[in-house]
Amino acid sequence: MTEKVFIIQPILNDNYKTVHEEAVALIESAGAAYVGTAYQNIKEVNAATFIGSGKLNEICAELDGIDDLTILFNGALSPSQTLNISAALGDRKVIDRTTLILDIFARNAVTSEGKIQVEIAQLKYIYPRLKGKGAALSRLGGGIGSRGPGESQLETDRRHIAYRLKYLERRLEETKSRRSLQSDRRIKGNVKTIALVGYTNTGKSTLLNLLTGSDVLSRNALFVTLDPTARKLVIDDEEYLLIDTVGFIQELPHDIVEAFKSTLEVALRCDLALFVADASSDYRLQFSTTRQTLDELGFDKKVINVLNKCDLVDDLSSLPADCVLISAKTGNGIAALKERIKTQFEDRYIALDLFVPFRNLGCYEALKPYLKEISKEFTQDGLKCRVRTEKMHAEKFAEFIRRD
Repeated sequence: MTEKVFIIQPILNDNYKTVHEEAVALIESAGAAYVGTAYQNIKEVNAATFIGSGKLNEICAELDGIDDLTILFNGALSPSQTLNISAALGDRKVIDRTTLILDIFARNAVTSEGKIQVEIAQLKYIYPRLKGKGAALSRLGGGIGSRGPGESQLETDRRHIAYRLKYLERRLEETKSRRSLQSDRRIKGNVKTIALVGYTNTGKSTLLNLLTGSDVLSRNALFVTLDPTARKLVIDDEEYLLIDTVGFIQELPHDIVEAFKSTLEVALRCDLALFVADASSDYRLQFSTTRQTLDELGFDKKVINVLNKCDLVDDLSSLPADCVLISAKTGNGIAALKERIKTQFEDRYIALDLFVPFRNLGCYEALKPYLKEISKEFTQDGLKCRVRTEKMHAEKFAEFIRRD
């Protein structure tokens, strides 16, 4: 049976509508059904119940007679606030935004690394909520918040969780070391890496498939991609490595950012990042959330801002001129995006005028993987040509460079 979720939406600032829309999408991504919302302006946070007992009494009366209903408080609750709200609403199951996001991550984690990162984030969230609360938390039962480590984990003591966290963090450190070695090999091999980063559900995986001819899972849901997915991208005979990464969202729990830091390091060590946002949504907020999250991790790479889903926008002239406007669904704007990508790597290349005597043509042929011929002409004594190569390979052609 589909779990039904009712939202309590505190109004703390002007972006509460966006946060609420995200909560509805999160509920659907968790496989549950959204049934309604109660809004409450907050002037001062109530230490015991966040929104105050009067509003909770109203909500309790409104929900009277509706069984098997989960309450999502769309914000962050302390352990005591969670229990107090639950008691005020007739001992209904109460979860907060972090619990919901962690549940979706647990549903979508596929690789061993992804599962480790999710469990670390869940245990760090559970850890401060266990002291003296084991029996109360265990009554939550199945559904949202019970996936991942499992309900039995909720009833273990703090010492066991601390031990489990140390074990998982050691395993994660091992995978981080392997990922770092892969990254070092790419740098040593001069592999040009491009990271797809941005808000969740903005079409990053669809864009990856379109650019590389892949069939990576993509669907209209939040946090479908948790693990980095790398595919080869070829633009005018130049090869790049395009890497899809975990998406962001407003108020992404700190423990998730920390747990997925090793995954996000793919973006930190790339040559170029494509910041992807949804042109039909609040793209300014999406860009700022992405930038803020990465800046906190020390991001300092080149960026191209990409507005996807432009097929859903009637007036494209209203969109920022410094963004590349595309539709990964229809393919519009992809040629312009490829051209912009090429431009970002231009400073890595140099044009050389070469003269290769006939006796050295064999040597020149062996060097062809490192160059792209712009023009060539055979003369009486050999080959005159203009080539384009990466600066790091220029020395290989030193004996053939024309000085005239």
